[in-house]
Order: sequence, then C-alpha cells, then structure tokens
Amino acid sequence: MHWLTLEVLTTIGAWAFAVASSPSPGCDFHNGLCPRDNDWEALGAKLSDTAKIYYPGSSGFKNITTRWSVLEEPKVNLVVVPGTEDDVAETVKFANKMQLPFLAYNGVHGAITSLGKMDHGVGISMSQLSGVKVNADGKTATIAGGTMSKLVTDELWAAGKQTVTGACECVSLLGPALGGGHGWLQGHHGLVADQFVSMKVVLANGTLTTVDASSDLWWAMKGAGHNFGIVTSLTTKVYDIEHTDWAIETITFSGDKVEAVYQAANDHIIKNGTQPVDVVNWSYWMNNADADPNNPVIVMYIIQEGVKAVDSIYTKPFHDLGPISVSPDSGTYKDLAAWTGITNSSPPCLKIGMANPRFPIYLESYNVAAQKKVWDIYAPAVRGSSPFNNSIFMFEGYSAEGVHAVPHDSTAFAFRSENLLVAPLINYFPAKGLDKKAADLGQRLRNVLFEASGRDEIGAYVNYAQGDESTEQMYGSEKWRRQRLSALKKKYDPLGRFSFYAPILGA
Repeated sequence: MHWLTLEVLTTIGAWAFAVASSPSPGCDFHNGLCPRDNDWEALGAKLSDTAKIYYPGSSGFKNITTRWSVLEEPKVNLVVVPGTEDDVAETVKFANKMQLPFLAYNGVHGAITSLGKMDHGVGISMSQLSGVKVNADGKTATIAGGTMSKLVTDELWAAGKQTVTGACECVSLLGPALGGGHGWLQGHHGLVADQFVSMKVVLANGTLTTVDASSDLWWAMKGAGHNFGIVTSLTTKVYDIEHTDWAIETITFSGDKVEAVYQAANDHIIKNGTQPVDVVNWSYWMNNADADPNNPVIVMYIIQEGVKAVDSIYTKPFHDLGPISVSPDSGTYKDLAAWTGITNSSPPCLKIGMANPRFPIYLESYNVAAQKKVWDIYAPAVRGSSPFNNSIFMFEGYSAEGVHAVPHDSTAFAFRSENLLVAPLINYFPAKGLDKKAADLGQRLRNVLFEASGRDEIGAYVNYAQGDESTEQMYGSEKWRRQRLSALKKKYDPLGRFSFYAPILGA
C-alpha cells in the first residue's frame, strides 16, 4: 500500500504572496468576507508547502467548487486545499480568527438544501488528503480523510482485503460514513461507520485530536459526525476477501408489473428482514428508451456474492412475471458499480449543472399497494418531455443482518431496524418554478410511502436528506437521542461552526 500524492504546481507561500497583490474578484474586504493581504501571508506561512489556495477568478477555483447538485449550493470566498492534517487545523483556526464560516468537503455530492445557508466563507477541499495503507496487523487500514470510495476498494482489493464503503464510486469513504454509510458488504459487517477503530478529527476550535471508543464523541461521529468535526484520517476494520466471484441479473419490467415485482421482492428476498447476507436487491424506476420509448420502466438488480450466476431461487419468481428483458452478468466485487450504473463516469456521478434533490425514507418492507400508488404519480411526472425525465426512483435493498447485529443505542445512527432505503432522486436543469415543482413531487412521493408505513415519523437517511427534514427525522425521534446529541453539540461545537450539513437543531 502507498500514500498517494498529488503533483504540486505552486507552494502555498508563493501562492499567498501572489494573491496578496491581486485581491480576489467579488470579495468584500471591508465587511470581512475575504482576508486582507497580511492575512493571506499569515495563513500561507502556517500551511505546508503542498497546500493550495483558490479564490474566485483564479485558475482552478470553478473546478474545485463545482458540485454535483446546483440546488442551494454553498458559496465560498476562498478554498484551501490542505496538504497535511495540520493544514486542516490551521485553516479552521484561521476561519475562526477571521469570524468566517467554513465548510469541508470531499466528493461534493452532498445535496441537502441546508448547504445553501452558507453564503460566504472558507471552503476546505480534502482532495489532497488521499491514500490507503493496510496496517501490520492485517485487520485494519489507515485511510486519509479525503479518500474516495473507489480508491479504497481498489487499494484494498490489490492487498487481498476489503471493507464496507458506499456503493457509488464517486463519493468519498468518509462523507457517507459520518452519516452511517450503507454499502454492498453491510450484510456481513454492518455500516461503514461500524468499521471505525479510531480517527483524527479537527474540532470546531481548530484542535486536531484523536477520537476513539474512549471518547464521548465517538458515539456521535458514527451517524451524526458532520456536526462535530473534520476527519483528517481514519483507522478502520478490513477483512480478507472471502469470495472473488459476484453475479447479477438485471431484470426490466413495464410499470403494469409494479405490484407483482415488489410482492416478489418481499416474499423471496427481503423475507421480513431475513434477507441472506450474500444477496442484494436494488431497483430503479427510470426512463430507458431501449426498453420502452414512451414510459419509465422498473429495472431490478438481483446481486449475489460467491457465485458465477445468481441462484434461480431468487430470480425465477421474477422471470415468471414476464419481464421485458433479463440480462445476466458475472465478475468480481469491483464490477458492482458498473453493473448498477454508479461508476465515476456514469450519469448519476456527473457534474453537469443539474439540481438533484432526494427525498429519502426507510422502510421495513414494500407496501405493494403504495408502490402502485407511487408509480401512478411518478410515471406521468417523468415521462416524455418532462423537465424531470432524467429522474431516478431508487430502492436499495441491501442485506441488513450486519446492521441489525449492532446494538441500536451504540451509535448516533438511528435506523438499524429498517431493511430498505428508498428515495426519489428528482433530476432537472434549473429553470423558473422547477425547484418548487420538484420539491412538491418528491415530498408527495415520500409521503405516500410514509402514510402506508404506519409509522409515526419519517426516518430519513441523512446522506440523502433533502433539507426539509427535522432533526428527529434524520437522527432519530427518541428523546434520549436528542438529549445526547444536544449535549455533545453544546460541549464540542457551542458556536455552531458545523451548521451547514444536516445541522442538529435546538442544541
């Protein structure tokens, strides 16, 4: 294993002096929205030679601030790209001294509207803190805070190891992990956050500290971590690769089969929360002109570990429903993202100026009548020339055995009893009135599923949250959870410096 390094084109010291004589366009120096010349120099003197600073109008600023979703984007006046963990701490101290808000980010895939409340300040791009090192014990790896999920998978795989990561290649390891983190291997090992052994964290006051099970903050970092610090490096559990073979069947249906498809999923895969650890079922509702040029279709993925072909016990019930097409494939764990359309180059990963709000809800099983009702709303809203015709309704049915096995009260992640993660993803290019129409559609779809669930409260995956969710909906409605999160927030972030990504309100 090795630590990755990026080619450094300019040292921070040289950069700081260069920009000192050329104030950044659009900065309001008089109102403290941008640093003064001597502040640039002071910051540059404290950062490593590999750190970088970008400002509006400088080469690279647009690229480093472009986000996956343009809905309610945060606005920054400069971006620091730390070259070391200490650089992160110095940048936070600098922002605090200047009384500037700050926001750290990795893969810029967070789409929650609370990010839009940041209307000025300092961005901290973690992109240079990237690398994976398997430790001598062979049971853990140390991973830099900005490392992307694909790199984690590739580097561990080359060493005969694997761990739980987010399913999508274009997200970081830690972005999803701090909100719990679902992934292909969670049936065996639990959530991404359940793999944590220790981490280095920059707290709200700029202190770089080690957090592990001996700290009261440990509980909060595993499910609500965005609210408490910037993780600069992580030690996490890793596992020997048990099975190199994986297989998939992609089965496509017309919408008239919606009730039968999800009844089959309930009966033959989910099985009241006893889904086998080696089986995953995902499905998308999406437009696919090759399958149906006029209407969206249901694309069902049935994935199995340790085989070269998915066992017919899982696929035959779906074959019997008369699908439009059946496409089998086989390969390794590293092929899963390509099979399900979530590689770095897949449409869901591209930054092309679209708004991408999601409206998540956790479910125990599919209510087939509600699935039909939701289809009847969704299909006409996205078909044809609709501005929402690139939208995808996502139904993620990972095995949950490993998640269920972790005690419910042991982490800030609150939704361990659930079996399904469901979310409409409403994609559109911004235009007048579309933000409200998209929100109305997404909320309507989610509410149909919520009403059919019989629950008292929506449970929303914080990493998919739209921004209209309450603290209870994202972090759990139990009173003791709210009290514990509030107490920790007051202790570690009394000024609310971490308040832009799914903030804990009322702390």
